[in-house]
Amino acid sequence: MDTIIRQRRHLDGGLPNGGGLAHRAPADGVVLSRQAWAPFLPWALLVVLVAVDVALPDWVVIAPALAAVPALAAAVGRRGWYPLELGVVTAAASFIDASRSHGIFVVGHLATLDAIALTTVIGCATVGARARQERELAQVRVTAEVAQQVLLRPPPPRLGPARIAVDYSAAAACARIGGDLYDVALTRWGVRALIGDVRGKGLSAVSTASVVLGAFREAAYDERCPSALVRRIACSLDRSLPPCTEEFVTLAVLCLPSSPSGRNADLQVVNCGHPAPLLLRSGQAPEALAPPEPVPPLGVLSPEDVRPPVLHHPVRRGDAVLLYTDGITEARDAARRFYALRQRLATLQMGDPDQLLTRLHADVRAHTGGSLDDDAAALLLRYEP
Repeated sequence: MDTIIRQRRHLDGGLPNGGGLAHRAPADGVVLSRQAWAPFLPWALLVVLVAVDVALPDWVVIAPALAAVPALAAAVGRRGWYPLELGVVTAAASFIDASRSHGIFVVGHLATLDAIALTTVIGCATVGARARQERELAQVRVTAEVAQQVLLRPPPPRLGPARIAVDYSAAAACARIGGDLYDVALTRWGVRALIGDVRGKGLSAVSTASVVLGAFREAAYDERCPSALVRRIACSLDRSLPPCTEEFVTLAVLCLPSSPSGRNADLQVVNCGHPAPLLLRSGQAPEALAPPEPVPPLGVLSPEDVRPPVLHHPVRRGDAVLLYTDGITEARDAARRFYALRQRLATLQMGDPDQLLTRLHADVRAHTGGSLDDDAAALLLRYEP
């Protein structure tokens, strides 16, 4: 399996072909799912009404209920002609019923025909309007797909010394892009990986995420020190945020060297208010790569005051580092208990990066019952120089 970028709505599969924590193709179209038998409901209603009318004595009149047939056709139909077809057939049934009782020109019968005609016209208009809305929504989803590919570009399955798997799950139904962000770059100093979480939702969060990603994609190739890289991001963010805003971004930057000097290499981590990455080493419990001292998220301090310390930690061939957002650790079960990521990772077999994220996704989904209250992103890099 190639790079896993599973963008799911409510963690149940659906952005981009939504991946567990794997990149799945988006659902085709944006039409409400309907059971295959739904279009037959108006016909069944028509048959039942006619049968009941025939069975009842002449002084019991249920003909006005026939107006419900084209209305039901509008509710379940997906083509503008469907309510018209049912309306014509229903009107014909009403004529036959009236002729049977010699009441074609009776006021009650004429009122029934008027009601059938009115509901047919309204039904056709409703189906047409719904079809236009569905086409517009489908176009919006296509646009979101393009934006997602620009902002959250799928990294290759291998980049320099690292094998990579990534997962993104948007909590909002039909969402393709949320407030979480990630990226990976291969530079002359090694692989740089970024993961972050923008406070807020909607277009404002997407705009802020685009600023952070754009700054990272430029500074990652210019700055040798990861602390200076983060400061560059802070400067770009400061220029883009409106005055007196309460928006901020938590992020963590991981640096893996391309060529270790000996058996072990030295990874670097810079963390600004983000959940600590986890070092996964075979036979050992996950180890949190916590910063030497706490640093607030970007946007809280002025850029000149952003001087995050760099954590240095040895890394061996076969080690993996998991970067993630709080949408995973804050996922709750029915008893409102948080997902214990470190404890659960200890029970999951390492395997390939994509396999591990697949199991992690399934485990989070089982914990929450299939939905998320927040966006969730996971980025896994295995060191294999």
